[in-house]
Amino acid sequence: MNQHYLQCGRYRLPIAPGRRPLVMGILNVTPDSFSDGGSYSALEFALSHAEQMIADGVDIIDIGGESTRPGIPPVPLDEELRRVMPVIYALRDCGKPLSIDTYKPEVMREALIAEVDMINDINGFRAPGAIDAVKDSAAGLCIMHMQGDPQTMQQQPSYGDVVEEVTTFLQERVVALKAAGVEHDRICIDPGFGFGKSVEHNYDLLRNTRRLIDTLGLPLLAGMSRKSMIGAITGKPLDRRLAGSLGAALAAAAQGAMIIRVHDVAETVDALNVWQAGMAATV
Repeated sequence: MNQHYLQCGRYRLPIAPGRRPLVMGILNVTPDSFSDGGSYSALEFALSHAEQMIADGVDIIDIGGESTRPGIPPVPLDEELRRVMPVIYALRDCGKPLSIDTYKPEVMREALIAEVDMINDINGFRAPGAIDAVKDSAAGLCIMHMQGDPQTMQQQPSYGDVVEEVTTFLQERVVALKAAGVEHDRICIDPGFGFGKSVEHNYDLLRNTRRLIDTLGLPLLAGMSRKSMIGAITGKPLDRRLAGSLGAALAAAAQGAMIIRVHDVAETVDALNVWQAGMAATV
């Protein structure tokens, strides 16, 4: 991958090989997200959590107004806007890039008007109007792979070759964005850990992260924080998956991931800083 920065709205984020991966902090303003649902649904709590993430060294704040955990029904458009827009407006001058985690073109448009810097789409910009909503902006665009939809995705996910199929899907979406005029340096990819994948599929993708990066030539975002793939290995419940999540973050970093999406910002920043110092010492 020759790309050395990711264009994200008002920011050019450094992602050169050898640098510490960027840490994306999760700010869920939902009542039902799988790990922290309800914790930050009130504006004052959301802003307080964002301030703490900034103090902890976060690089990007990812705001989500709709839970996508397995089996959850979709949130109406008006409700998602009601949840996320006050947070975006309140944080847009916080000094950190803001990302909106949404697959709805209408939310993308409103967030871009509010100067959000990245669109993080679990649906890979496949919804009618999604590419049109983002193509003329300067926002960074994260394309994620998902098999099925959040209501059905974990009901017996099946692949012939998960790495090949995820790579092909991401490549097709990259081509679609570029055909609409989106610049290469605005795009990053996400293999979608936990989105229509078994535990085995997830770890196959993690072991082949560098292959995805080399094939597609784009920075990769890895989001494994507290997910069931961690619990499957550690046997730990949600509130005891920090160590496993840090292990997954370091494994992804070692494979070349340049953005790590997490709930636990301070601990991840520390772990990645130590990892980077150790890697530099071996060069």
